Amino acid sequence: MVWILRFGGWASVLVTFGIVITLITESEPFFSKVPFRRLITDKMWTPLFADPQYGISALLAGTLVTTGVALLVAIPLGTILAIYLSEFAPVRLRELVKPMLELLSAVPTVVYGYFALLTLTPILQKIYPDLPQFSMLSAGLIMGIMIIPYVTSLGEDSMRSVPMLLREGAYALGDGKLGVALRVVFPGAFSGLAAAYVLAISRAVGETMIVAIAAGLQPKLTFNPLDSAATVTAFIVQVSLGDLPHDSIGYQSIFAAGAVLFLMTLGFNLAGHALRRRFHRAA
Repeated sequence: MVWILRFGGWASVLVTFGIVITLITESEPFFSKVPFRRLITDKMWTPLFADPQYGISALLAGTLVTTGVALLVAIPLGTILAIYLSEFAPVRLRELVKPMLELLSAVPTVVYGYFALLTLTPILQKIYPDLPQFSMLSAGLIMGIMIIPYVTSLGEDSMRSVPMLLREGAYALGDGKLGVALRVVFPGAFSGLAAAYVLAISRAVGETMIVAIAAGLQPKLTFNPLDSAATVTAFIVQVSLGDLPHDSIGYQSIFAAGAVLFLMTLGFNLAGHALRRRFHRAA
């Protein structure tokens, strides 16, 4: 059993290592033709045009905007739900609501994408008449709803793991239930909440189908969520569905985009790990 568990632990490491090797070997021909500096500094991303441009900042802008909108929805609502389920909800209600929330993560993302395109976007167009059919706002809002279960479930587990003695000590000092939840339980569980937030960020950054369906496939360097734009994952989907030869620079560009996305996700995870360690030591 020990060897089985050890193999399970190393399997994830080996898979990650294999992904890194694949990204490096497949994107190396692209970077031999397009310098990394040009990839970052160019403003347009048109690798499939006759006069190609390789400014991945247009794709990164769409990724960051949709992720930002999703986090503005998921982190506040997910944290509030986690506090309510952990500190205020009756046991029966908690046992009913938590599985229902977790069912949201089982819904196929393509369903979320068409819901954003066909249901949410017409509602938003009544508020913003000039909103296009494809918009980062619609995609980001639905992404936020999709990742709420990640924040709520992990956050509620972290809060329930806070020792009851801390709560009882705060009650003995005269604090109320809300004060205990906000001033004792929330700081005590913040290392676990930070892990939930990092998971939500990584999930939003790597989301594919929602942004491909609802945000559009036109790369545009804009930070206005009311515009349509393409994300890194949406471009990978767009090119992967085509018939480009394996040795073409257009095909190799999807691995370069994937490598940049991998580095961005790795940076978020390292930052979250450092933040989690800092608050864990403080606690």
